[in-house]
Amino acid sequence: MEFRRLGRSGLNVSEISYGNWLTHGSQVEEDAAHACVRAALDSGITTFDTADVYANTKAESVLGRALKGERREGLEIFTKVFWPTGPGGPNDKGLGRKHIMESAHASLRRLETDYVDLYQAHRYDRTVPLEETMLAFADLVRQGKVLYIGVSEWTAEQITRGAALARELNVPLISSQPQYSMLWRVIEEQVVPACEREGISQIVWSPIAQGVLTGKYKPGAELPAGSRATDESGGKNMISRWLRDDVLTAVQNLEPLAKEAVLSLAQFAVAWVLQNPNVASAIIGASRPEQVTENVKAAGVKLDADLLAKIDDVLEGVIERDPRLTMTP
Repeated sequence: MEFRRLGRSGLNVSEISYGNWLTHGSQVEEDAAHACVRAALDSGITTFDTADVYANTKAESVLGRALKGERREGLEIFTKVFWPTGPGGPNDKGLGRKHIMESAHASLRRLETDYVDLYQAHRYDRTVPLEETMLAFADLVRQGKVLYIGVSEWTAEQITRGAALARELNVPLISSQPQYSMLWRVIEEQVVPACEREGISQIVWSPIAQGVLTGKYKPGAELPAGSRATDESGGKNMISRWLRDDVLTAVQNLEPLAKEAVLSLAQFAVAWVLQNPNVASAIIGASRPEQVTENVKAAGVKLDADLLAKIDDVLEGVIERDPRLTMTP
């Protein structure tokens, strides 16, 4: 495993992070979840990403139990706040001070830790003054319950405004967590340049495009039984955009390039996002330990410029680049 600094901070994170969206507390049993976390630790992963909304708080609890007994100083634990997690009361969602404070304390209890290394705004909240949101985050930092703050799926303009307030409040806003892959490059035009100016790194999710970049979905073929594309609660709606024959054919045509790099297609996809110098870490998920063991082999891989150009040629016409597609509510 190799490590990178997160933003303009002193925090080192593993190039590959382990995330439990869609798996812990929902798709896989707890024993399997613990086995995946163990495989991540054994592979050198120290960075773990979750959110209070994943499996309606269960994912945080599973991760907390899975990491119990590990040396806390040797881990970087990240979580998020924004989406509803309570019974639907008027303050059970968003980035108002009340919800942030109550959610942070609940996350710490579920994760069985005194602090999280990174606390992230899971989306931008247009209904709350940004000053209120950033002050609540700053207070959590001053209380020692949060070491650093970050955002997820914010636009370049929102990140720039948040960074200005963070400087005024003297707190470290160091990360952005967007979707990013060979197929989904909407951050490249605006978000990445803004983050480079502000000293912010990307921690990217879905580097294998919800599984499409593994090559298991074939053009013209039936969807594999038990795959995410057939799971109503497991991201079926998100993956559907990629299940066009032109996309799937292009992905199959990446296979010779992956072989040239001596990588599986999944490893190739994870390695690709890590070629972007603004990316500090790529989040991988897993339902089986062997998936973790295989995908961490993307750490430390260098892809040369000629190979990167060939990837672009193969995927020409199916890459999404529109910065307006940043996933703000």
